[in-house]
Amino acid sequence: MADSPLRVLVIGAHPDDCDLRAGGVACKYAARGDEVLFVSMTDGTGGHHKQGGATLARRRKAEAEAAAAVAGIEYRIFDNPDGKLQPTLANREEIIRLIRTYDPDIVFTHRPNDYHPDHRYTSRLVQDAAYMVTVPNICPNTSELDSDPVIVYLHDEFEKPVPFSPDIVLSIDDVADQQFEMLDCHESQMYEWLPYTADMLEEVPNDTESRREWLRGGELPTVARLKRVADQYRDALIEKYGESQGESVVYAEAFEGCEYGRPLTDENIDELFPFE
Repeated sequence: MADSPLRVLVIGAHPDDCDLRAGGVACKYAARGDEVLFVSMTDGTGGHHKQGGATLARRRKAEAEAAAAVAGIEYRIFDNPDGKLQPTLANREEIIRLIRTYDPDIVFTHRPNDYHPDHRYTSRLVQDAAYMVTVPNICPNTSELDSDPVIVYLHDEFEKPVPFSPDIVLSIDDVADQQFEMLDCHESQMYEWLPYTADMLEEVPNDTESRREWLRGGELPTVARLKRVADQYRDALIEKYGESQGESVVYAEAFEGCEYGRPLTDENIDELFPFE
């Protein structure tokens, strides 16, 4: 694995979830020459206060493709309706085929306890597919894998029933400009829907450059998470990078190993996250 490019699969519920929670690490992988695929399990048509339907679906697809171009990765969007994702057998088999076809070394996805049902069910679907990707008689029209990929959870701030407990905390300061450029591509979310849900719509600047500065300033709670992660797990950053560099990290992403799939171990963690 160490001598060949990694294959990285990030499965989110909506066409900006991957960018918000793993956009930095995706840029790091892509810069190394690794292959990265972002997947949205839904079409994003629930994520707006004015637009919807096919118009919003097309818009969010274009936004995702623009963000993918910034990072040098691939983005794929499934046609499940936003807000209506269910952990059905059909969706599970879709995930099984996706994982078998892409054959990732590592899969990132949501944790199973989350405020949004689409997030929870995305996690459930990935978990339910974990073992099945190695079973020949399940989805026999795609070849089974010899072994499961490692699965890790994307960061969240929910405490019950159990809080997020990171196994990996990475500085993304070196790719922060690139990640914010990715987020800027998701115009319908960063400057319209998410500010609307946070009662901040009137604070969003009108001109392009001012909006980007506003986004980078971290006023939007969803985006401010990148700074909160660094502050919350400062000790882990110091342990990894040393006191001077660890104390100065501004933006970070964190990931937690999942019990399903191949275990994340001391032996493979440096191969799967080969970043200084």
